[in-house]
Amino acid sequence: MNRRQFLQATAAAATSITLAKSRAAPTTAPGTIADTAPGTPPPDPPANALPRWRGFNLLEMFDSNHVREFKESDFAMLADWGFNFVRIPCNYLCWSSQTDWMETRDEPLKNLDKAVALGQAHGIHVNLNLHRLPGYCVNPPKERAELWTDAGALDAAAHQWGELAKRFKDIPATALSFDLINEPADMHTDLYVKVITRLVHSIRAQSPDRLIIADGLKWGRAPVPELASLNIAQSTRGYTPFQVSHYKAGWMKGSDTWAVPTWPLTFEKTVWDKAKLQQDQQPWLNLQKQGVGIHVGEWGAFNHTPHDVVLAWMKDCLDLWKANNWGWSLWNLHGSFGVLDSNRTDVEYEAYKGHKLDRKMLELLRAT
Repeated sequence: MNRRQFLQATAAAATSITLAKSRAAPTTAPGTIADTAPGTPPPDPPANALPRWRGFNLLEMFDSNHVREFKESDFAMLADWGFNFVRIPCNYLCWSSQTDWMETRDEPLKNLDKAVALGQAHGIHVNLNLHRLPGYCVNPPKERAELWTDAGALDAAAHQWGELAKRFKDIPATALSFDLINEPADMHTDLYVKVITRLVHSIRAQSPDRLIIADGLKWGRAPVPELASLNIAQSTRGYTPFQVSHYKAGWMKGSDTWAVPTWPLTFEKTVWDKAKLQQDQQPWLNLQKQGVGIHVGEWGAFNHTPHDVVLAWMKDCLDLWKANNWGWSLWNLHGSFGVLDSNRTDVEYEAYKGHKLDRKMLELLRAT
C-alpha cells in the first residue's frame, strides 16, 4: 500500500469515526483458521473498524529525564520500509509536574507538534499515548494519588487530555489518534469505565471527531466490552507468553530463572504454540465482532531470547493478526526489542544509516 492509498484508507475509516459497524460479520467464527479444500481461497478476514496499521513505538518522550527530539530520519525510514504507524508513549512530566498536575508547559509540547507534523509529511499515522498520566503509571515510581479513586487525580488526567485535544484539534483523525492510559492493572471494571468515560468526554469537548483508543484491562490483555457504547477502539498486547517475550528482562521478577525459551514452548504443563495464541485472542475477536476496532499497541521480545525463537514466535503472531485484520506496533524501533541497535548477541547485524539493523526481523515484519 503506498502513501496515497493509506491516506485514502484511513480517511474512509475516520469518516465514520464512531467506528461504524457497516461490514457484515464473517460466516466463520472470527479469527479462526478455517479448514478449506485444497485450492479454495481463504475466507475474508473478520471486519475491523480500524485500519491495519503497522509500525513501531518511538520513545523520545517516554522518560521525562531523558527527552529527545523526534527525528525526521525515523519517519522517512519507516515510510520507505512501507510502515504507516507510530505510537508515542508519553510521560506527562515532560511538560507538567508532580506538584502541579494542571501545568502544561508549551515549549516541551512543541516536540509532540513536530512528531505529528512529521507523521503527516510522511504518511504515517501518529498515536499519542499517555504512558504516565496524573494518578497512574504501570512503571515505578507510583503517582502521589490513585487515578481510579482520587477525584483530584482524575480531574488532572482529564485536564491533560483536554489540553492535548485542544492543541491538536485541527489535525484530522486520519493523521492522529489518542491512546488514553497505558496498561491499566487488574481492577474492577466499573472503576476503569468511569475513568475512561471522563477522559473521552474531556477530549470530545475539544475535538469531537478525534479517534480514541483505550487499552484493555489486566495490563492490556483483557478486552472491556463495557466501553463499546463510547464508540472508541481498544488496544491489546502481544507479549504472550512472557517466557518468550520477557526472558531475562531485568524488570520481570524471576525471569532470569526461566529455561531458555523455545517455540513452541511448554511452560508449567501448558503448550504455547500458534493454536494456543489463537485461542488466547478469542475474547478480543468477540469484541471485534461487536464493531470495536482492535490494534496491538505493543509487542515484541527482549534481546535475551534466542533470535531464531523470536522470529518463529513473531511469525505465528503476525500470521494470526493478519488473519484477524489487526494492526500492530513493535516495542520498539531503536533498542532491546527493536530492529535497530537491539544488541542481541546472536544476530549478524547490517550497517544501516549509522545503525545496526536486524535485517531478518525487519523483512519478517515487512512481509506480514
